Amino acid sequence: MNDQYVQQGQFLQLALLGIPFDENSSYEKGPAKAPDVVKHVLAHGSLNKGTELGVNLTDENYWQIAENVVFNEEQHFNDTIEQAVSQYLSSKQLVLSLGGDHSVSYPILKAYAKHFPQLTILHIDAHSDLYDSYKGNRFSNACPFARVMEDELCQRLVQVGIRTLNEHQLAQAEKFDVEINEMRQWPLKDELVFEGPVYVSLDIDGIDPAFAPGVSHREPGGLSTREVIKLIQDINAPVVGADIVEFNPDKDIDGMTAQLAAKLTKELAGKIIASTLQI
Repeated sequence: MNDQYVQQGQFLQLALLGIPFDENSSYEKGPAKAPDVVKHVLAHGSLNKGTELGVNLTDENYWQIAENVVFNEEQHFNDTIEQAVSQYLSSKQLVLSLGGDHSVSYPILKAYAKHFPQLTILHIDAHSDLYDSYKGNRFSNACPFARVMEDELCQRLVQVGIRTLNEHQLAQAEKFDVEINEMRQWPLKDELVFEGPVYVSLDIDGIDPAFAPGVSHREPGGLSTREVIKLIQDINAPVVGADIVEFNPDKDIDGMTAQLAAKLTKELAGKIIASTLQI
């Protein structure tokens, strides 16, 4: 692959980074437990290490499972996450993060913007997460993309799966020129086309709760598992990073969502490796 935005040899490996943080959950805690649950399914569940795109995740040349981010009271969570992600990027490793609530995406993207100033974000979610502030918290899991757009951390934000817009969120979307593809308009009339590097932020509640009951905010009428996988596979540009957030193991049923989150982790890893690292 030859792409002007990702130079050959610039990045050599993908790190799976757990971010066990849910202090900004606006409804129910629990997503902090998700990284260890997903890693356990990947290591000990029924899934093998092959992805649908033909990438073998046992190949340590391209893939490693990293230690979870460790938080302490002396440092703001944003700084802890940004520094952790920055260390991997500076050492030629792209990052696939397992949250955690959706507030973790903002500091991740602060780190990414330093390496990819022309970044496009594909955000899959039931919610737009564009609140200026939610319950008095500007770093709530309902607010990360307001912070991202304020700080100009991307050149384009494309949202898919949205089905809970209110007047404030619509005003925010217009203010920041966000491209919202609502579920009431599904399926998309035209395929999504991207230029330059793409970062995928995948909130598990973007998927219909029939497939993903293990979330704090169950919002019926969402995407199917296959539709999300196809969205990922159809990205026509290098995918340079991703996060999977808002899986709440406390709300899961018979491990359904854990299995789904592990499957999506595999497929996102495969897409990043196939589109960016295997040049």
